[in-house]
Amino acid sequence: MTDTDSDNSREWAAQAYALLKKRQEEQKQELEKQEEQKQELEKQEEQKQELEKQEEQKLINIASKKNILRKSKTISEPELGEFDDNFTWSAMVLAAQGKKINQISIDEIDWLTKLRRGLEETRKGFVTELLDRLGDDPLTPESLDDLETLLIRADVGIDSTDKVIDSLRKKLNEEVVGGEEGIKFLKKELKLILDKPIKNSGRDILVPQKGKLNVWLLVGVNGVGKTTTLGKLAYLSSRSNYKTLIAAADTFRAAAVEQLKVWGDRSNVDVISNQSKNADPAAVVFDAINSAKKRNVDLLLVDTAGRLQTKNNLMDELAKIKKIIDKKVPDSIVESLLVLDASQGQNGLKQAKSFAKSADLSGAIITKLDGTSRGGVSLAVSEEVNLPIRFIGAGEGIKDLRPFNSYEFIEAMLADK
Repeated sequence: MTDTDSDNSREWAAQAYALLKKRQEEQKQELEKQEEQKQELEKQEEQKQELEKQEEQKLINIASKKNILRKSKTISEPELGEFDDNFTWSAMVLAAQGKKINQISIDEIDWLTKLRRGLEETRKGFVTELLDRLGDDPLTPESLDDLETLLIRADVGIDSTDKVIDSLRKKLNEEVVGGEEGIKFLKKELKLILDKPIKNSGRDILVPQKGKLNVWLLVGVNGVGKTTTLGKLAYLSSRSNYKTLIAAADTFRAAAVEQLKVWGDRSNVDVISNQSKNADPAAVVFDAINSAKKRNVDLLLVDTAGRLQTKNNLMDELAKIKKIIDKKVPDSIVESLLVLDASQGQNGLKQAKSFAKSADLSGAIITKLDGTSRGGVSLAVSEEVNLPIRFIGAGEGIKDLRPFNSYEFIEAMLADK
């Protein structure tokens, strides 16, 4: 990027920042105005209540307590931070995808900033070293060897690495490739790897289809964040105006049901569970489907027990759950989503390969991208398992799970260039 391009980008980002700042101030003023009106109404209501009977006063107090409980569930909205490199980079990523200045939201900026920060460890061990070695000099066979080593170290996987290096070597044989052009070509090749299984699936983004019951099963080994991820999906779905229900079918882990109820409460999504000891997970799903049909639910999210792909009894249990779904709602749209912990690197890839053979997977969710140097495993899963990445998580907050966007992911992974 030339100095002129950099100046123009920063100026564009500054305009976007000023517009968001103004919008935030206007929203703040409007909220203050509403609060004043609310307080005035409450004052009038209190005066009115003083004249009412004691019994009526008790009922009002109970209603007030309910209101306080409702308020406690409110999720705080992100605030506009400083005008810094993170904001400028995030604004440029949005602009590159066709967003105009007045279309950029604080929510998008907040997520992209978290994604960039989350992939910092992957970037440190990969991009920084890569740029130090490449500089602005043309690529050489030796620099391709260095790149190959760095890609493998970032857990991009052997197959993905071979594909990228072969494409770069072919380009290098045809023309002189400068350092900056090499990075652009690298971004393009990595994005193609991530996009291929998504395009093959026929759905660019995974959302519940209206008019039918959508059932999403979350599977994976213990400790990858299945239950937490399901809670965040419930919030995302509910916030997107889909009628959502949770089935607590992980009856093996004692705390799983209670954990889900906390997430459900935060998202205003009901949880169907069976508190009895050694409850049958398939029976929980059976009850949840009945409830979902009565309520005209769009999306039923099913939490399943953490299982090793080698444990036949647990894999049989998963097959039993699917059989119940097929019998009760044959026209439902079922997705089996494998939850993977990015910090597990190649172990995560092994899990994906094994589960793909026995669990009829339709997608993957990559969690814990923040703070790991192994974010490249997403590429390995896409290339070697042909599994579309559907959602990624980069933080512990309820909003820190988003639909996967390959362009944003690669730009964050290579954000120093």
